[in-house]
Amino acid sequence: MGPVPRSNRRRRDDRPLPVAALEGRIDTSVTWRGARWGVRRLTGANATRPYRCPGCEHEIAPGTPHVLVWPLDGLGGMDDRRHWHSRCWQSRETWHPRGSLR
Repeated sequence: MGPVPRSNRRRRDDRPLPVAALEGRIDTSVTWRGARWGVRRLTGANATRPYRCPGCEHEIAPGTPHVLVWPLDGLGGMDDRRHWHSRCWQSRETWHPRGSLR
């Protein structure tokens, strides 16, 4: 019997990473929907994979500058961060989920 091939997959820990891992990387913080959110601008060089924008539900293509947004004040972990088109984040006050009237 030969050697067992090693797995190239990273093992995922079910515990969310603390938001503190993003401390020092906040460009600004804003209050939205009664909570504080950290916001970080990402350049096209930092955007190496596609993301789904929660504002418009369209893809953010690799190489596209956009913003990374996450809840502050211990409301969530790294799994709660979201990548938004910059324009969608700027117009979030007028954003409404698909199917709603406003």
